Amino acid sequence: MTALSTQAPPRADRTTKPRPKSARRRRREQQWPAYVFLSPWMIGAVVLTLVPMAVSLYLSFTDYNLFDPPHWVGLRNYTEMLTEDPRYWRSVGTTLLYVVIAVPLKLGLALGAAMLLKNLGRGRAFYRSAFYAPSLLGASMSIALVWRALYNDGGTIPNLLDSIGIHTGGWVGNPDLAIYVVVALTAWQFGAPMVIFLAGLQQISPDLYEAAALDGAGRWRQFVSITVPMLSPVVFFNLVLEMIQSFQVFTPAFVVSNGSGRPADSINFYTLYLYERGFTASHMGYAAAMAWLLLIAIGVITLILFRTSRSWVFYADEEGR
Repeated sequence: MTALSTQAPPRADRTTKPRPKSARRRRREQQWPAYVFLSPWMIGAVVLTLVPMAVSLYLSFTDYNLFDPPHWVGLRNYTEMLTEDPRYWRSVGTTLLYVVIAVPLKLGLALGAAMLLKNLGRGRAFYRSAFYAPSLLGASMSIALVWRALYNDGGTIPNLLDSIGIHTGGWVGNPDLAIYVVVALTAWQFGAPMVIFLAGLQQISPDLYEAAALDGAGRWRQFVSITVPMLSPVVFFNLVLEMIQSFQVFTPAFVVSNGSGRPADSINFYTLYLYERGFTASHMGYAAAMAWLLLIAIGVITLILFRTSRSWVFYADEEGR
């Protein structure tokens, strides 16, 4: 009889291969360098933007004079602003008038200059730089001071108009003309939208214009039927940017009016009145409420532009049709 072997069977090798990492874990390991590089911006956004916005929102419901602790007053700042402050509504009207005049004028000059530069042969780089140079200066204090001197009583512009028989006097002290000093400064700095328009014009295929010319379309018909539709996304982009910037205009109005919005509140723009209530009158809670209403108004108008753009902005497909 064969004896049973007492030797234990060989054990299976317990050394197993490491389990593969899960997709989520691999994704986290791949993303952490991006978060490291983004961390300065994220910290800055929280510390310099989100936290001040939250503090501003809180202050808009308080009576705060910059020196004493804030005192909670609820909606009093908003109700006073909307129902008891006639200067607030005058500042709203003045700002809207400025936006309605300045934005179309600036975009029209930018588009006209871009179309001229597109067909210009020699010297295009020079003129493009020359037209763009005022935009590099920005709405600085020094430029606004020069502009005030040009349009003030005895300045260059009134003297030139006098020489051709148009007697306006100084624009700065005239309630009917003071706002146009700021409008002219804004329109003069059309270089940034001009460069964007020029880039958009260069993307339009010349074949479209050649086909339209063969069909007998003139310059104006080509502009209306080809240039405007093909350029509509660029027009929309510039319109949104310029509209947002125009609602926040401050430095030119501050310099031209010596910080008062005068004469007769004719250039007392929204941001200038906000500055006056916050830092001159020390009603920082009221100024914070004004800032939040401005943010809401810009957001609503921007949303309206995006909604209405569906009817007049046309995007070409991959084949350029």
